[in-house]
Order: sequence, then C-alpha cells, then structure tokens
Amino acid sequence: MTPLDAEKRLEDALTVDLEILGLDLLLIGRQIPTAFGKRIDVLAIDSEGNIVVAELKRDRTAREVVAQVLDYASWVRQLSYEQVAALYAERNPGKQLESAFADTFGTDPPEEINQNHELLVLCSELDPSTERIITYLAENYGVPINVVFFRYYKDDDREYLIRSWLIAPDEAEEKKSKAAAQRTSEPWNGRDYYVSLGENEHRSWDDCRKFGFISAGGGKWYTQTLGNLKPGNRVFVNIPGRGYVGVGTVKDPVVPARDFIVTLGDGKTISLLSAPLKAPKMDEFADDPDKTEQVVRVEWLRAVPREEAYWEKGLFAKQHSACRLRNRFTIEKVTQRFDLTD
Repeated sequence: MTPLDAEKRLEDALTVDLEILGLDLLLIGRQIPTAFGKRIDVLAIDSEGNIVVAELKRDRTAREVVAQVLDYASWVRQLSYEQVAALYAERNPGKQLESAFADTFGTDPPEEINQNHELLVLCSELDPSTERIITYLAENYGVPINVVFFRYYKDDDREYLIRSWLIAPDEAEEKKSKAAAQRTSEPWNGRDYYVSLGENEHRSWDDCRKFGFISAGGGKWYTQTLGNLKPGNRVFVNIPGRGYVGVGTVKDPVVPARDFIVTLGDGKTISLLSAPLKAPKMDEFADDPDKTEQVVRVEWLRAVPREEAYWEKGLFAKQHSACRLRNRFTIEKVTQRFDLTD
C-alpha cells in the first residue's frame, strides 16, 4: 500500500471515528474555515478546555503541512470562548458546547478555554528533515506540535491500523508543561474580575451606572461567565472600543433581568424592566431563558460616563463577558485613574 493510499484510508476512518487518535476529545467540527481562506481538517477540544488542531498530510509535502498547522495556530489562539461555542453550535445544530462538554467529560467546561492548544500532523510517513524541525520546535521552544503516524497492515482479509507518535504523549506533555511554566500568567488575587460591557439596544452603560448593575445576554455562551461573580468580588468594566468606565463590588449573584429589582429616587422599588431605561430592547427576550439579559447587582466604587472612559496601551481587554483579572498593570492603572485604594 502506498503512503497516499494509507492516508486516504486514514482520512476515511477519521471521518467516521475521532477516537482513532487515541485522545479523549470532543469534536467541534471538520473542515472549519479560518480567516485566512483555509480549512482545518479537525478542530476539537479536550477535557481541560485546550483546543486541538489535527491536519492530514494528504499529498502535500511534510514541510507544507507543518507550515499549514502553524498558520492555523495563529488563528486558533485568538478564538474566544464565545467563538468556539458558536463554531460548535454551527456544526452541531440544536446542540450547545456546554452540554456536549458535560456529556463527554462529565464536568462543565472551565471558565476560560483555549488557554493552550495542540497541533497534530496526521500521516503515514515523514522525512527525517521535517522530523528534526518538529522535534526542535517542541523541545527548544515548547511549540505544542506533534506527529501521529498511522500505518495499515493486512492479514488475509483483515486490515489493521497501527498508531505511533513522533514524540510520546507523556513526553510531549512534559515539554509543554515546562514551556507553560516559562510563560505562566500572573496569579489571580482571588477578588478582581474583568467585565466586557458591549453596548447595544439590549444594554446601556447609562442604565448600569444609574441602577447599579452589569449585564450580558443573547445566549448561554455570552452569559454563563457572569455566574462566576460572587458577592464581594470587584469588577472592572470595559466598554469595547472606548475603555474602562467603572469599578464596583458585586452585591448579589446573577439573575434574569425580569427578576432584578431596582430602587427609584423616591424610594419605590420596581422591576428593572419596568424602570425608565436607555436600552430600548432590554426586555425583548424576557421570556426566553436562554437569550434573556442576565443581570448582576453592583455597588459602584467609581463609575464615569462613557465619554470619560479610560484607555491606554497595555490595558487588559478580552471578549469574555466576565473573566478573572490577573493583569496587575491594568488593576493598578485603573484604580489610580479612578482614585481608588487597591
């Protein structure tokens, strides 16, 4: 059997069963288009929330496919939780990443996914020069790339698929851990969270300032991170494209907008959705438990108009609705700007 024939059979087998890789993975999708006009053969996620890219060599040269997966890595590393969840939902109609993750791994997905990724080249053979290149990248620079060799053997009318690795998985994990240790992120102080408040017709920073809350909506993958906010946590609120506009203390856990109560100037308490709001459609999905705006009560330590938003190069920003804020530079700069005591 020629290498090309073997790789064609591998492609057929992989289409049917991802388990032939020998890894515990949840398939996100096959032939995933990137922003560069290329398609990833297999995109998956493991139990720790790491993204796995697997690419078949096919009739390309080994160096071409290695260059291709490295190019994919530059795209994959930028995917947010919401984008990964949207890709999964698109390729698996009627299903959500969170429920599939729990069914596959027996646990909820981590608060932050895609903190690391793994690149796999799938082939029947590889030239010595390319093996040296991959080994060099993995051993000296901690690039999470490996090769899975698949060979077919025939015994009478039976065929066998034999799998082997260029770098043994446990050895590869050790190399990856060492590389990760060298670029370990700053420790979390156990208190501070970053919040991205995207303004639209469903939410307005004016309402958040006036009635003391932050919110997110449009689907579970946008709102579920708000569930990590607990009373006593401090939130640093950024309006994308503008900058940081507020720092506050969480007072109550997240609730649907229709269950959030606010106090008016005369002391009267009413539902948030009955209050005079600047966001014209905050109540649009009030009866839809999946899409409704989810709200967290916040006592503002400092909240400024959006026109006074603070931004400078180096401040932390992500698309997550809420995530742990580890960036000490951001904490120090924002608290100084807002005259707060850290």
